[in-house]
Amino acid sequence: MTESHSRVAIVTGAGRGIGAAVARRLAGDGFAVGLLDLDEAAVKQGAEDITADGGKAFGTSLDVRDADQVEAAVAKVADELGPPTVLINNAGITRDNLIFKMTEDDWDAVLGVHLRGSFLMTRAVQRHMTAQKWGRIVNLSSTSALGNRGQVNYSAAKAGMQGFTKTLAIELGKFNVTANAIAPGFIATDMTAATADRLGVSFEDFKAGAASQIPVQRVGTPDDIAHTVSFLVSEGAGFVSGQVIYVAGGPRD
Repeated sequence: MTESHSRVAIVTGAGRGIGAAVARRLAGDGFAVGLLDLDEAAVKQGAEDITADGGKAFGTSLDVRDADQVEAAVAKVADELGPPTVLINNAGITRDNLIFKMTEDDWDAVLGVHLRGSFLMTRAVQRHMTAQKWGRIVNLSSTSALGNRGQVNYSAAKAGMQGFTKTLAIELGKFNVTANAIAPGFIATDMTAATADRLGVSFEDFKAGAASQIPVQRVGTPDDIAHTVSFLVSEGAGFVSGQVIYVAGGPRD
C-alpha cells in the first residue's frame, strides 16, 4: 500500500472538466478525495462513481468565495475522510470581454472565485497540512496569465495565482508543504466550448484552429492536467516547489 492511501485530497471545481478528471486520477492514485463545487449534484455523483470504482470520496457544495462555506466544507471533508493534506485549487469562471465593455461585476466575480477562493481554501486546509508536517498545494493558473485579448480579468487572476503560489512555497516549505501551479494551454472543456460559442464558431473548428498553433498539433484534455497534478502531489515531487508548469503542448515563457 502506498503512502497516498492514508492521505486525503480536496479538489475544488470538481463537478466537471479538469476538476473532475483530477479527482478521478487522485482517487486512482489511492487518495481519499473530497470533491467541492457549486454544483452539488455533480460532485455527489462524482463521489459515488469513485466509490463504485473502489475508491473513497465525498462530495459537497460550496461557494469558494464565502469564508463560512469554505470552513464548513473543509470540516465536512475532515470528518468524513480525515484531515486533508492535498489541495487542488481548480475552481474557476470566465466573464470575458474587452476592458471598455467589462463591468465591475465581471471583474469582481472572476477575481473573487480564483484569488479570494484559493486564499480561503488554502488558509483553511493549510492548518491540517502544517499539523501533519506534510502537504501538497496545486493551483490552477493558465497561459492567459501571459496576456489574452478579452480576458483582462481572467489574465489578472491567473497571473495572481502564480505569485500566490510562489509565496505559499516560501511560507509553508518549513512544514514540508510544497506549492506549485499548473498553467494549462487550450484544454477541451465546457469552458472553452463556451468561448467558441461566444465567438460564434463551432467547437470543432475552434479546437482545430487552436491545434494548428500548438507544436504537438492537438489541444489538451483534462487528463493531461490530471497527470501533471498526480506528479506534483506525489512523494517524489517533494523537492519541486514554487514552480509554474505550463502544460500547453509547447514552450511558454
